Amino acid sequence: MNDEVESTVREVAEDIKADLPRLLTDMTAMFAEMIPEFRHDDEVRRLMVASTASNLAGILDLLTLGISFDDLTVPPAAAEYARRFAQHGMSLEALLRAYRLGEHMFAQTAMSVLRTLDPSAELALATTSRIASLVNRYIDAVIEGIIDIYENERRRWDARSDATRAAQVRAVLEGERLDLPSAEQMLGTSLRGWHLAAIIWTPPGSPASYDLLRTGAGMLATATGKLPLTILVDEHNCWAWISSTGRPSLDVAVLEAELRKQPSLRMAVGDRGFGLAGFRQTFHDAQGARGVAVAAAKVRQLTLYSRVAVAGLLMDRLPDVRAWAHRVLGDLMRDDESTARLRETAQVYLDARGSLTDAAARMHVHKNTVHYRVRKAEELLGHSLGTNRLDVEIALMVCAQFGITAPASGRSDTAE
Repeated sequence: MNDEVESTVREVAEDIKADLPRLLTDMTAMFAEMIPEFRHDDEVRRLMVASTASNLAGILDLLTLGISFDDLTVPPAAAEYARRFAQHGMSLEALLRAYRLGEHMFAQTAMSVLRTLDPSAELALATTSRIASLVNRYIDAVIEGIIDIYENERRRWDARSDATRAAQVRAVLEGERLDLPSAEQMLGTSLRGWHLAAIIWTPPGSPASYDLLRTGAGMLATATGKLPLTILVDEHNCWAWISSTGRPSLDVAVLEAELRKQPSLRMAVGDRGFGLAGFRQTFHDAQGARGVAVAAAKVRQLTLYSRVAVAGLLMDRLPDVRAWAHRVLGDLMRDDESTARLRETAQVYLDARGSLTDAAARMHVHKNTVHYRVRKAEELLGHSLGTNRLDVEIALMVCAQFGITAPASGRSDTAE
């Protein structure tokens, strides 16, 4: 029975091969009708037809010549078409759908041919099963290669495109003499509204990943409700701008929740800015926020410029800032958990304008706890928090933002 099945399989394949031009025409027409991405211009359509023809030839050779699956490779025309698909930004899902639709049409054609041979029911069933099994294995093997070809080309093409776009964005950011119309023409987008910039990155030592950076840009879109202008600078850094006619809104809680899903992602967000000057300023703000985040001893995934603006201005003088803060805070800069808690309480208390009740509510503790911690902080300071209040507040702020403690602790000012 096996010999008879194999003989019938070859006979069916030979009959299909004899009528291959018609099948090729019908199949490529079906792709264009069923899948919008397959409605190409003439040049790409010719490549699509060549890709389909090469796969059909490969299947028929498999059925008639008994080629080993170990020797199967993606036909060159099919590989080139997958690359072209990636270059045009068309979805991998559409490409894979075509393979499955083509597999179904081939199976239907084989059954129609088999019917004309009028085999016994048992032989027809066995032949159909054999053809379906071989074709399915062929499609699976080719698809595996197609996925790798598509994804590699997409990464390569995106990197090349983003390198060009990054150069254009840098020209807009640095070209102070560049006017608004010229900048808009260079970037291909309107710069007349409001802008909110973000820098997304992964820290040194983490795996390089364009996909992870794209995920971060998607998180920004979720938190703002708008798609960002995105520039993949390299495999560790991404720039993004949210632009709109009104002030862009950012749901910080949503963004923080999204970032927690990807612990290796970091994001710094600038303040909103208007027009071309705002497009530049919000990015410079984001750079400042990123600088604070990288310099801080404590890892934070999200850094908002609005929360670290003053610290950002002190970035270039960290050793001096540290020495000054130690002079202001004294033993309140000690590097231990209990003193760190006292610093946090003192900072919240001062921000609450000396209200024990307000500070307690912000920290979710009893106001007597706040009172006790404030008293202990004042003991370490040697005076009340109200004395030299501005200096104390700034010193507490830079300690919190940069994660710096007393010099005797021996800790580094940088963690990433």
